[in-house]
Amino acid sequence: MMFDQIPTLDLAHFTQGTAAQQAQFVADLGRAYTTIGFVAVKNHGLSDDLTRRLYDTAQQVFALPQEVKLKYEIPGLGGQRGYTGKGKEHAKGRTVGDLKEFWQVGQELPQGHVLRQDYPENVWPGEVPDFGPAAKETYRTLETTGRHMLRAIALFLELPEDFFETHVVHGNSILRAIHYFPITDPDSLESDAVRAAAHEDINLITLLMGASAEGLEVLRMDGQWIPVTAIPECLVVNVGDMLQRLTNNRLKSTTHRVVNPPREKMGTSRYSIPFFLHPQAHMSLACLESCVSAQNPKAYGDISARDYLMERLREIGLIK
Repeated sequence: MMFDQIPTLDLAHFTQGTAAQQAQFVADLGRAYTTIGFVAVKNHGLSDDLTRRLYDTAQQVFALPQEVKLKYEIPGLGGQRGYTGKGKEHAKGRTVGDLKEFWQVGQELPQGHVLRQDYPENVWPGEVPDFGPAAKETYRTLETTGRHMLRAIALFLELPEDFFETHVVHGNSILRAIHYFPITDPDSLESDAVRAAAHEDINLITLLMGASAEGLEVLRMDGQWIPVTAIPECLVVNVGDMLQRLTNNRLKSTTHRVVNPPREKMGTSRYSIPFFLHPQAHMSLACLESCVSAQNPKAYGDISARDYLMERLREIGLIK
């Protein structure tokens, strides 16, 4: 299936619709995820006001002096909490760092919770006190939206609707605020340096609220790059490598990138805030038996979500 834009679905048809609407949502989602790997979703539960608050406060964080931001870069965490500086991350198979800096927010659990020891403490910038509340509210909202999406995915795969629930409740999900900083001296860049080189996401699914500028592109099956612009009132939700692996390539983790702007716009920033929905560390990513056949033999060895994440973080330069 070729496409010039990703399809738009209404999540309310699944969460609040009739049986026929729910079945159609599942079928449409499955069709998109077995061919394109991306959909736009409306009625997702994230308000415009919360989105604005998060973007506004994230911009304030990245506007802090570099020496201040570096106070929040925590050695040994592989960028999983707090600030990660410019050029630290690169796409798998590359050595040239992406032209970005980012701040990651993870799962927060109450004192005494059995999984609390699995997650580092979040790091909050004292200079922008409103960032933490906005990030935490967004995290919880998108976590809920992602669980709805996974229920629909489970039904498409003919699994119990709650198949993913025990794995993703209190999962290792990440909210990442990204600043693609201005390119003030383009002639000094390495020849293939870009804002985000071609890559696939590591996690189960990614939920992306509208970025502040164009630049996101998706690789179509015929090798053509298709731009994905912000779709009003929608989240863009795509399949990640963990889900592709679990389904033995039935669901597609599509390659995407963020290209550099035209030369006349290189002096401007771009901001983006994806939510990477991860399972708990112990979840097995062994290919589902229902997705393995003589025509589609098992493509991957068995591995846990924790081990796969560590492998990928090493590949992209965040863990040495």
